[in-house]
Amino acid sequence: MASSETTSFTLSPELRRTSGVVVLGSIMSILDTTIVAVALATLGRDFHVSVTTIQWVATGYLLALSIVIPVTGWAVDRFGAKLVWMTSLSLFIVGSCLCGVAWSANSLIAFRVLQGIGGGMLLPVGQSILARAAGPQRMGRVMSIIGVPMVLGPILGPVIGGLIVSNFSWRWIFYINLPIGIVTLILSSRWLPKWDTDERFVSSFDTLGFCLLSPGLAALVYSLAEVGTTGSFTSMSVVVSFVLGVVLMVGFIFHALHIKNPLLELHLFKDRSFSIANICIFMLGFTLFGSMFLLPLYYQIARGQEAWVAGLLMAPQGIGAACIMRWAGSVTDRVGPRRIVPFGILLMAAATVPFAFVTTSTSEVLLAGTLFIRGIGLGLTMMPVTAAAYFGLTHAEIPKASTTMNIVRQVGGSVATALFAVVLERQIVTQLGPAAAKAGGSTGVISSTATLPPQVADPVAAAFAHTFWWAIGAILLAFIPTLFLPNRAAAAAARHDEGGDDAERVDAGETGAGTPIAGAMLD
Repeated sequence: MASSETTSFTLSPELRRTSGVVVLGSIMSILDTTIVAVALATLGRDFHVSVTTIQWVATGYLLALSIVIPVTGWAVDRFGAKLVWMTSLSLFIVGSCLCGVAWSANSLIAFRVLQGIGGGMLLPVGQSILARAAGPQRMGRVMSIIGVPMVLGPILGPVIGGLIVSNFSWRWIFYINLPIGIVTLILSSRWLPKWDTDERFVSSFDTLGFCLLSPGLAALVYSLAEVGTTGSFTSMSVVVSFVLGVVLMVGFIFHALHIKNPLLELHLFKDRSFSIANICIFMLGFTLFGSMFLLPLYYQIARGQEAWVAGLLMAPQGIGAACIMRWAGSVTDRVGPRRIVPFGILLMAAATVPFAFVTTSTSEVLLAGTLFIRGIGLGLTMMPVTAAAYFGLTHAEIPKASTTMNIVRQVGGSVATALFAVVLERQIVTQLGPAAAKAGGSTGVISSTATLPPQVADPVAAAFAHTFWWAIGAILLAFIPTLFLPNRAAAAAARHDEGGDDAERVDAGETGAGTPIAGAMLD
């Protein structure tokens, strides 16, 4: 019995290779959401365009991700995960190459959209591949692997981008993807499992659903991004795009509930584990990306650090998460996420408290240690929650489930960035008072590349400290749904494997789920 138990919790060589390929592809896509931000000023100077225009190099990529993510589940069902993965990876590589040879701002924006179309599918397809390959008894550890690029990507992006812009041409920001992408493509053709070609579920494409959901999601994400730019929820561009996005997405919900095989399978939310996990994913996306918005700005604006240095100062959070993720996944497989995620949330909240008291002279060593602890909390929460969402799903449901979770995470992150941007803007105005006008207003302070004088920097640091209290509140709010996550998932999965047909439905009291994923295929 001990031997059998040990085997069931061991990742096979095939699964390790599959995980490595998925991580390589995913981290490129995630890196490119932040790596360009450092180069925007350089790009604007080289192409002789305004900040408003060159900002679309980042926004265009983000909107392309939003448009293509909803299609992922259908594409995997129709063509198979391996083919969709390799096609997306190829588009990303071609887009990266074209971005590197761009001759104008407009051409670069167009090529970034192509790059985003390829990159948008990589993470959800990668999650689908790993979830199908892992089986329920190893879901936690496998999801902890895919969590590494999600944590490290936003941190490494500014560091790598800053170093490249400082020492080489900005074009290498995109060329760096080519060797990594080609190697990943070759390994994908050799190592990704082929069994999904026998499990494809062919259905007609939900054209109306696509016309409602993808533009709706893009409009919503754009409106929230505009809040971060304008510092206001009431500007015309924000209101119009937000209302349009909400109307289109509500229209999709009504449409999806009344047809067979919609673009997103909303009936998955009948599964208790899936619903609760998605609430947690939204809140964790909110806290993660909201804090990732605040922390670099604090280092750059209040303390006058360069973007790549700010990225390095944030590295302890990623290191802390990476150190604990595998252990957290293993524990999740044994005892279920409910016994580990709430503790991680409380650890994150406690480690964020010091940032609510930051000044311009707060010890960077102290903040680095605090971020390391915060990273441990993040590692204990993010991927165990993702694993929980898969506990009660069948193989056929995994692709659309992965698509849904990535949309929920992206919307959560966009909402947090917009909210924290507005809170920060208003706090800067409140803290500076009459000095705000001399500094060019709150927008002038945030967009300034010069080191702020002490009479401005100190109140700005106080504005950041106040905004971090909002981040703490969001983390504590995320604690509530974690108490309802499934428990003892591994035991339930083991009963399924041993009981065959008799265990086709798992006790809802233990997992809150229905039919578990079929047993591991790579033992």
